[in-house]
Amino acid sequence: VGGQAVLEGVMMKADDHVVTTCRKEDGSLVVTEQKFDSVRQKHKILDLPILRGIINFVETMILSVHTLEASADALGIEEEEETKFEKWLKKHFGVGIVRVAMVIGTILGLLLAVGLFIFLPRFLVQTVLDRWILGGGRLGLWAAVLEGVIKIAVFLSYLALVTLMPEIKRVFMYHGAEHKSIACFEAGDELTPENAMKHKRFHPRCGTSFMFFMILLGVLAGLFIRMIFPGIEELPTALGNLIYTAIRLLILPLVVGIGYEFIRYAGKHENLFTKILSAPGLWVQRLTTKEPTEDMLECAITSLKCSLRDQYPEFMAFYKERPWEPKPEESAEEASAGVEEAPEGASDEAEDEPDEAGAEV
Repeated sequence: VGGQAVLEGVMMKADDHVVTTCRKEDGSLVVTEQKFDSVRQKHKILDLPILRGIINFVETMILSVHTLEASADALGIEEEEETKFEKWLKKHFGVGIVRVAMVIGTILGLLLAVGLFIFLPRFLVQTVLDRWILGGGRLGLWAAVLEGVIKIAVFLSYLALVTLMPEIKRVFMYHGAEHKSIACFEAGDELTPENAMKHKRFHPRCGTSFMFFMILLGVLAGLFIRMIFPGIEELPTALGNLIYTAIRLLILPLVVGIGYEFIRYAGKHENLFTKILSAPGLWVQRLTTKEPTEDMLECAITSLKCSLRDQYPEFMAFYKERPWEPKPEESAEEASAGVEEAPEGASDEAEDEPDEAGAEV
């Protein structure tokens, strides 16, 4: 079981069931589901160690875009009158403006990540510090360590700054609700907001831990690159930086695969080795998760039980009844009231790498 915090809600994934529950401004819940069949299930060769981590990373990115779009639809973000451009998009490409914005945002985010976590540290350490200040060739392998320090500083600064935004802070609260609900389920406790609230909001399979471990792996990757290709440092600055960045991008899938295997292992084994290596990522989760409210836990538990509805018969009935959808004979007010009051056994109980190893975001 894994999940993802979204706008005013939580997505949960169990097998091929991906369920997103969001809370609207009137307090009612909206539940949506999408099927997501991993190519790893169709082609067993793609489930080999390392390779499965690369596939999981790509699939998680795709699923995240679909999930964010589902949450936007649930909250009515696209309900305003469509512009001519939006109508043209739907006519020719079958997509709304929200999905286009999310795809563009994802691409720009990846480009920004390459600039901030690969090119910028290299430029500051190798060009500014080593060549301009120290005269060149002084840092050696220490350059990789300093680059890692800069990456960590950039990562933590970014998280600390976005937490200041009220909307992001609420997303981080839902992130905490996701973790607490999953921890409650994995502990075998009855899934209620009260029980989930007792559990920690930190989880070893979290995507935050994965990203932080990737940064640590990047330090080792930088050391190996300098050992295997020592001549890069002797090239002209621009050419050396370009080649170094290209090599980092080429080995990135390998780093992702190794990171996935560790997160997968850490999620199943608790020993001194995993505790030491997982500790930094768990500390960083103090920034990316916040203590949730009970109504946020209700959203997370609703998604979790609906994704696992074979194990929760009362939620199988709840999902089939679909009380969040207005009935033709009901007014909007009656439909909203029906969601909050029904069903018995669902609202009372459902008041919260990914795919085995942590597809959480």
